[in-house]
Amino acid sequence: MKLKIRYENKYQILEVNSEEMWVSLSLEGDENLTQEEKEAMIQEAFEEQFNRPEYNSWHKFNRHRGNLKRQFRKDDEEPDESDGIDTVADNSQEEERNGQYEYEALCQQIRKALKSEYADVIIAVCLDDMTPEEYALKNGLKRDAVYKRLQRAKKKMREIF
Repeated sequence: MKLKIRYENKYQILEVNSEEMWVSLSLEGDENLTQEEKEAMIQEAFEEQFNRPEYNSWHKFNRHRGNLKRQFRKDDEEPDESDGIDTVADNSQEEERNGQYEYEALCQQIRKALKSEYADVIIAVCLDDMTPEEYALKNGLKRDAVYKRLQRAKKKMREIF
């Protein structure tokens, strides 16, 4: 028997044993069927199970991506928990990345505008929420020196911006 098999959107023909294919596809039918009818049933079953277009395989894996089953209304306090599927996209990593990019761009602008000792102080104190005392302790400086550098850095930033 000649069996048509779809491979990369084209059909190829293979010579197979019809009795083996009948058993492997688990087909049932009357014993009175002719060889042509059996071959037609085998081809039909093979088409149904294996010769689907690529869209069907893609659709099987991607049908739920990006499609929310139920939209939330503003007056809803809690989503319905009936289906157990999370319908809200988790964008926390994307927001975190965007925040990191903005932070790095701002640090780069500060480093271009100021000397490194002033830029480090203003980044640590203003952007990283470190106290001047913590910065002084971390870098082995006196507290007053850190305060003075911070004042100078802020003054230079005001002049620039």
